[in-house]
Amino acid sequence: MTEPKRTVRKAVIPVAGLGTRFLPATKATPKEMLPVVDKPAIQYVVEEAVQAGIDDIVMITGRNKRPLEDHFDRVVGLEAALRKKGDMEKLAAVQHSTDLADIHYVRQGDPLGLGHAVLKGAKHVGREPFAVLLGDDLIDEANPILPEMIRALEQTGGSVVALMEVPRESINLYGCAAVERTGDDGIVKITGLVEKPDPAEAPSNLAIIGRYVLNPEVFDVLERTEPGRGNEIQLTDALQSIATDPDSGGVYGVVLRGKRYDTGDKLDYIKAVVQLAAQREDLGADLRDWIKEFAGDLDA
Repeated sequence: MTEPKRTVRKAVIPVAGLGTRFLPATKATPKEMLPVVDKPAIQYVVEEAVQAGIDDIVMITGRNKRPLEDHFDRVVGLEAALRKKGDMEKLAAVQHSTDLADIHYVRQGDPLGLGHAVLKGAKHVGREPFAVLLGDDLIDEANPILPEMIRALEQTGGSVVALMEVPRESINLYGCAAVERTGDDGIVKITGLVEKPDPAEAPSNLAIIGRYVLNPEVFDVLERTEPGRGNEIQLTDALQSIATDPDSGGVYGVVLRGKRYDTGDKLDYIKAVVQLAAQREDLGADLRDWIKEFAGDLDA
């Protein structure tokens, strides 16, 4: 039986950031390798891509990111030791990250922004649609958004961004989308993108979060996009150009219905660890009991 053709087969995951908000923890350890319960944050992101049918991934890396490559590589000595001990559960966990996907690595070199990082993946992606996943955002696997975004690309022919409803007074912390309805309740058409607007002037309360499914035309636009905010090449600027170009495929949005965990902020990172651990079968019951007890002590 012939396997159905997948529209989106490849993903770009930018991981070249320095992680300065987590210093000194990230002095020698990439921020993407910080543990969320018992897996590094980056593994959750790769697993999300794989669950959406994407098994060809290019990570855009920088200096001091070698632990990322090591994590997804074989560790023959460790596997042999676990096998000798008969610890097959831990052996399976170790091998799982190795066998997840076909992962490639490209150095960004100069830190010229997210748009520049995405552009570094152009040769690997080629002229086909692809996903971009940012490592600071973890999406709850119970309600994945990538499959909906891929469907939206197939249906509309345009690039797609993930959106999340936030309190209007907080929209100045995000990129914001101006939207109009389409014939599909799950998809909106984006007419403009504004970076961190004043809440009083924001066109909506829909924030852009770190998931994109893009047509390869974005590479052509990024090639001619001038540095913007922070003197960096911004992906948002390229998408704004596509959204307002009547000859382009346009840009659409899918609104997240599930949970998003932000691991890019220290407090939100701690919340993410607690929430994900509380959902675990092996940890959840004991942790939830302890949280209630701890909260009671705080009130006292």
